[in-house]
Amino acid sequence: MEMTPKEHIARIRRTKFSIGGELNPLREDLHQATKNLSTELYAKDVHFLMELIQNAEDNKYAEGVNPSLEFIITSKDITATGVPATLLIFNNENGFSPENIESICSVGKSTKKGNRSSGYIGEKGIGFKSVFLLTTYPYIFSNGYQIRFSEKPCPHCDIGYIVPQWVEEKPTLHDIKQIYGAAACSLPTTTIILPLKPDKVNPVKQQLSSIHPEVMLFLSKIRHLSVREDNDDPKLNTVNAVSISSEINFCTRKNINAESYTLHLSAKENGGSEKECSYYMWRQKFPVKLENVVERREDVEEWIVTLAFPNQERLHRGRSLPGVYAYLPTEMVTNFPFIIQADFVLASSRETILLDNKWNQGILDCVPSAFMDAFRTLVIGRSDEAPISSLPPIFRFLPIDSSPFEKLNHMREKIKQKVLGESIIPIETYKKQKHFYKPCEVSRLLPEFWDILAKAQEERVYLHNLSSHNEKKILSSSFDKSEYDHILGFLEVQQVSTDWYAKCIQSSNLVDGVSEVIYLKLLLFIATNWSIFKGSNMMDIPLIKYVDSDDNLSHFTLGQCSNSHAKQVVLADSSQSCPCSWMIDWNSKFSCKTSRFFMPEVTQQAILHSPRRQTLLEWLENRVRVTTLKVYTFAQVLCNSINFNSKLAIKYAHFLYHSFSNGYLSRSEVQGLCSSMPLVDNYGNVTVYRKGVLVPANVSKWADLIVSNPWRNEDYVELGKEYLLPFDCADKYTGYGKLIEFLKNHVGASDIPDIYPPNAGFSAVETPLIKGNAFLLLDWIRNLKVRGVNLPGRFLKCIKEGSWLKVTANEWRPPSKSFLIGSSLGRILQSGSALVDIPLIDEDFYGNKIFEYKDELKTIGVMFSCEEACEFIGRELMSRAAFSTLSRNHILLMFDFIQYLRKNYLPLEEFVNSIREGSWLRTSHGLRSPIGSVLYDSGWQVASQISSIPFIHNDYFGEDIYKYKEVLELLGVEVGFNDKYQVVIDHLKPPSDLVNLTAEAVLLIMECIEFSRGSSELINPLKETSFLKTNMGFKTPGECFLHDPLWGCILEVFNGLPVLDHKFYGDKIFSYKDELKKIGVVVDFEEAIEKFAHLFKQKASQASINQHHVISFLSCCRLLKGTDYKFPPKFSIIIHSEKWLQTGVGGYRCPRKCILYGPEWKALSSIARLPFIDDSDKCYGEEIHEYKEELKSIGVVTEVKHGAKFVTKCLNFPSDPSIITPESAFSLLDCIRLQMQGGVFTIKDDFKTRLSRNWLKTHVGYRSPDKCLLFDSKWNKYLKPTDGPFIDENFYGPEIASYKKELNAIGVTIDVEKGCPLVASHLGFLSDYDTIVKIYGYLSEHKWKFEDKAARKIWIPESEEWIDSELCVLHDQDNLFGSKFYVLDGVYDENILLFFSFAMEVRNRPSLNDYINLWNNWQSSGEQLSYDKCSKFWMFVLKHLTTRSEKKLAKSLVKLPATSGNNEIVLLDKNDVFIPDNLHLKKLFGQEKVFVWYPQNLAPLTRCELFDIYRKVGARNISESICMEEPSLLDGVELKQVDPGNICNVKVLAKLILGFLSCSSLKMESNKRHEAVQDLLNLSFFETKGPVTASYKLSLSSGGIITKMANRMVRWQRQSSKFFTQMNWQSEDASLIKYATYFSETISEGVLRENLDHVPELSKLIRLAFLLKFNSGEIEFLMESNNLHCEDEDFLSSSFPSN
Repeated sequence: MEMTPKEHIARIRRTKFSIGGELNPLREDLHQATKNLSTELYAKDVHFLMELIQNAEDNKYAEGVNPSLEFIITSKDITATGVPATLLIFNNENGFSPENIESICSVGKSTKKGNRSSGYIGEKGIGFKSVFLLTTYPYIFSNGYQIRFSEKPCPHCDIGYIVPQWVEEKPTLHDIKQIYGAAACSLPTTTIILPLKPDKVNPVKQQLSSIHPEVMLFLSKIRHLSVREDNDDPKLNTVNAVSISSEINFCTRKNINAESYTLHLSAKENGGSEKECSYYMWRQKFPVKLENVVERREDVEEWIVTLAFPNQERLHRGRSLPGVYAYLPTEMVTNFPFIIQADFVLASSRETILLDNKWNQGILDCVPSAFMDAFRTLVIGRSDEAPISSLPPIFRFLPIDSSPFEKLNHMREKIKQKVLGESIIPIETYKKQKHFYKPCEVSRLLPEFWDILAKAQEERVYLHNLSSHNEKKILSSSFDKSEYDHILGFLEVQQVSTDWYAKCIQSSNLVDGVSEVIYLKLLLFIATNWSIFKGSNMMDIPLIKYVDSDDNLSHFTLGQCSNSHAKQVVLADSSQSCPCSWMIDWNSKFSCKTSRFFMPEVTQQAILHSPRRQTLLEWLENRVRVTTLKVYTFAQVLCNSINFNSKLAIKYAHFLYHSFSNGYLSRSEVQGLCSSMPLVDNYGNVTVYRKGVLVPANVSKWADLIVSNPWRNEDYVELGKEYLLPFDCADKYTGYGKLIEFLKNHVGASDIPDIYPPNAGFSAVETPLIKGNAFLLLDWIRNLKVRGVNLPGRFLKCIKEGSWLKVTANEWRPPSKSFLIGSSLGRILQSGSALVDIPLIDEDFYGNKIFEYKDELKTIGVMFSCEEACEFIGRELMSRAAFSTLSRNHILLMFDFIQYLRKNYLPLEEFVNSIREGSWLRTSHGLRSPIGSVLYDSGWQVASQISSIPFIHNDYFGEDIYKYKEVLELLGVEVGFNDKYQVVIDHLKPPSDLVNLTAEAVLLIMECIEFSRGSSELINPLKETSFLKTNMGFKTPGECFLHDPLWGCILEVFNGLPVLDHKFYGDKIFSYKDELKKIGVVVDFEEAIEKFAHLFKQKASQASINQHHVISFLSCCRLLKGTDYKFPPKFSIIIHSEKWLQTGVGGYRCPRKCILYGPEWKALSSIARLPFIDDSDKCYGEEIHEYKEELKSIGVVTEVKHGAKFVTKCLNFPSDPSIITPESAFSLLDCIRLQMQGGVFTIKDDFKTRLSRNWLKTHVGYRSPDKCLLFDSKWNKYLKPTDGPFIDENFYGPEIASYKKELNAIGVTIDVEKGCPLVASHLGFLSDYDTIVKIYGYLSEHKWKFEDKAARKIWIPESEEWIDSELCVLHDQDNLFGSKFYVLDGVYDENILLFFSFAMEVRNRPSLNDYINLWNNWQSSGEQLSYDKCSKFWMFVLKHLTTRSEKKLAKSLVKLPATSGNNEIVLLDKNDVFIPDNLHLKKLFGQEKVFVWYPQNLAPLTRCELFDIYRKVGARNISESICMEEPSLLDGVELKQVDPGNICNVKVLAKLILGFLSCSSLKMESNKRHEAVQDLLNLSFFETKGPVTASYKLSLSSGGIITKMANRMVRWQRQSSKFFTQMNWQSEDASLIKYATYFSETISEGVLRENLDHVPELSKLIRLAFLLKFNSGEIEFLMESNNLHCEDEDFLSSSFPSN
């Protein structure tokens, strides 16, 4: 008889918890274990909800029951426990079984354990016990069980949490039903009651209010979940009630491992409206990989990954959207638009999955495949059911955004790679049939172009070939929208190349095949995207419409338009009154010689009314060079197109005449155009440029006066007779003479007297003119002057210089050399000059009338005044002087003439000015002008010493020259010195002539400098001249000093400072202090000190400052002390830093490195050579001590307290360290201690070097501090004092330990952890194995590493020697390197081996390089290589070869193993060893030793890998190395021509080949495909009785050739377009497949002669077609199955018309 539930509980209490019996000794442990587990497992109170939902999902339900879970929280205390609120959970499961009760009364004992594969989602085994976080007394009512548990230890057994108590009274079923609100029969099977702890009420309400509506998304059982609050007063309710339901659309799609279905979730909150969301669910199975198995999932054999894709906005109730579920939601927000569900291993908090857990990693590795399968089904699997426009929204499920979890980002990247490799993107076909391609094969279009295509399609433009350009497919227009930019960016879908647009426009007829509105949209598209189209093939397509010279519509490319030297498209200006036809008609009459072409009128009208007219016009103007023309501009263009064509020039004149007559051109515009209008002259030539226009000669006045046309070379045009004739053009008539009148008014055709004179001479004025002609010429000039016309230069020059004017003495002279002066004044001038005759106009010849033309005569150069006459005389004289030297008498006569003019009060300025600049006056510098010349006298004597002055030549002119002083002064000659310093300066002698000057000369120079105010032109040459006398001879100014009575003592310290000799120059030299300073003489103390400092520094650097210099300098310092003269900082630095004081230790030192000796220094002198100033009699003597204060002021150390630092710097140990007593060492350490008390003590390199002497005594001899250790008790753990270089405490005594800090400061190692370097360096002196191992142990424990490779040596006990670590390896697994390396694994234990690996970088095993060197030894030694050695070598290479080491292997290996089939291995030159990649050739050359050796037991994949290595080393494929020759068929061989149909169906063969060429990766253009197949179609087929043989030749590096013969059965002889085939080939063994193979290879090689890489692929297809006997139906299926399609049906039809 079965127990009742109450009896069952009583038995558990009795048997398990010993209630009523002996106490359980483990009960406290059980109590504490349960409490810890329940408290620490989860971080949030929400876990209890998840555990209860999880338990409900794991429960079993009766068939037909709609599983539900309900949470009700009430303020009623139905348990009578005094709590403020109670939570009730109702579940209509089958109810608790006795096994369930047993489990819940245990820790870690669950009925679900081991049942993961059965669908259970719980796993912790203590899920229910988490309720103790919320309640002290949880209650369970189920299947007759009425029990509760207590958090507190049971008073009967002292155990809490798991001891059941039967509930007798509170609560009762009636209480529960009242809360549930249902009849007794409808109460769910199981009820859990949780009286809430006071501090947990609000958290529980909060979690219940925010329970996620998607919590049921991946639950397979529960279909309804609700939360509500029950209070007597509903207003007190604070929990948001929610009701969540799920419904599955069972129209599932299944395959072997996956199924998909749609799940609908609905949620209703607080009685409001219901919200819904449907999810596309994809559920897929994956086998669990062994490497991912974990202990808690050992029984699970397959992963089930479910992905949920929400079709609407996800239900969230204001909460975050979890992206990862482990049946129930985690708190991981992935940022992915889909949800991942799987049996993940969770963190203890259930908030996240364990990303580093290998089980979870295995699941995440499956997600990309599951996603891709689901996504493919969503996009392609259902594409027949929905229009293509419904597909783009599906792509929102792609994980565009990155996740905050790095591991999930790796998964996202894998999803992306899978999607990128999948044909998943819909393309635009404008057909119902959908096509999908990989993202990399698809491109986007710009939105504006889609608009153009849409409009074009409305106008029935054929657009079905969008995806046939540039091998790119075009993305579906439904997808190619800005709202999908982020998706397309993730898919790496790029914009189509710019070339695509051009091809599309051209092939789709989007220029002429559409309306003008769409045409303008197309132009606007190009305009707005000009930056990408400029320079592309868009520039090469016919795009711009225009009307040609025959009035037909034509097109230019953008490139043609953009070319500045090409023809130009133009538009008529719509703002003008002139119709466009006017300009088009005249453009036609000019046969478009203008290179301008008007766009069609209909296009211009469309542009005029376009809403984006301005944008389009700006682009056309700025980028396409389309201009807008007015009539005026058009006229200019017509003018420029005439190009010396006389007919066009006449037409152009009529065009202007009629355009003006019709009002299309204004008067000002015509005037401007006529100014540049080409004219036809009387010879019929077209003249473009002109200065004037002449009426024809036969009606002119100019021809009567001048006879010939002097304007011809002046760009004057004499109009031709054509302008007089009537003319009819462009339906416009011009009457006789009308055009000439037009030209007079607008071109300016003219005649004398209105004509402008030519800029040329004419012969009439070169000979005497009769009086009438002379007056006629003067009248013409008067007329021109009245009009304000400037006479042309050559014309005027011709008149001025022509000898046509009569002068006195019956001569004819040019006007420019003639005078019109009263006769009385003329005689005076004539008599006053004995040198030059003055030509006066003959008044008797011309009469008084000549005086009426004074202005005209002045214009042509006639002179009227006395001044001009004097100037004329001067010019004549200077003209003569230019050709010959004026004599002394001539010059004196000139002087007399000047005196004559002065005497008679005549104007002489012009005469003087005309001769004063001529070079005619003889001076000491030769012939010169008077200006600047000097008349010598005694005042110039000193000046002549320093200046080369041009004195007038006294010897030449004699004393007479001094009678003309006033005249000479008038002419510009300098007379008398009178402080004319500038003359001295201007003629200063070169520096080389200024040496050894007298004192007067130097003082004059100073006066000149003062006068010139320091002119650089004067000063600069003087600076480099040695003209100043000093105590050291003549020196340059920069070397000299001016003596000063106060600070002059400083100049006397050294003998090398040149001081000016003021006794030589006198005291006056001191008045020129400023001038001396300007030329570089040192006159100031500061500058003197600077120079002195330089000399001081120089002498100090040369060690030439002697005892006298030092005493003199110190004495000077004493003199200057207290004065205003202070040494500048720079000099002070030199004094302090330069080495100029001699010390007793030899050499010179700077003051701060010197010591002035005193008795207090004696104690330290025994261990240090201190730099005392040498006060011996041979040096400074005792006198130096008198200057103690001066020495101290410049830095010399005079006191011991400031000199302790010298001990460290001057430390000087004796060569024999044994004489250094401990006391000496302690004294040094005391000194160091003294310095350490002053702050941070740093040992400098110099002191470190001095300390590096071996002066400290250790147990292994004397050593430097840095090589010594100080032993203390810490060392006892590892070593003894005698095991290393420890300081000998026996010698120094225990006192040495008191100097621990000082010893540490100078480098002694005092810490055990830092002693490794010294202990390691001592190893090489040891030979005791135990001591060495002990030291290795010490070094290993402190992780010491030998950085110096030379120190990495290892003791080999067997040979008792130290060996370089590079010669050692830890292991040699192949036993190939016993003679090359020392193998250590048999000498030292594992710990020491690990130390060798870490510290000395001993290799674990020989490296690949070692193996390569081993092979090189084998290949050079010539030894017979065994199978075992060769196998081990190549297996190692196979396993360890990397990309980086491939090159080294290829470079190092010269020989490779070869075999002829037996096991004998021969090493041959790698160029003579081949890969047997062709079985036919392998069989043919099988007996030759040419093929690479490989282990026979290798797996095929491994063998291929080995072959790849051989190739990288240098072995070649036999198929690529063979040279196949097909000898020509011999004459006399019987050939029989046969019908091609006997061999194959050529049309079917051609169709197959064309399909391959167009659809394979070749994607060959149609013209190329046709060329490739045409040779096949041109073949003639012949049969021959004999075999069609071929020879196979294999060339070796030695020069030898191995030749083999084989029957190929067919041959294609390209030169003769013949195809030969062997007759009766069917008689041979396996003949069909053999013939088909040779036939397909020959055809493929012939067709693909430029693409041989594709021969095997095509050959395979042809071979299969041959075996199918080229049956057209079967070949169609063959092409379809290989995704081949023939696009050349028209070509086939034309090639095979009869078929």
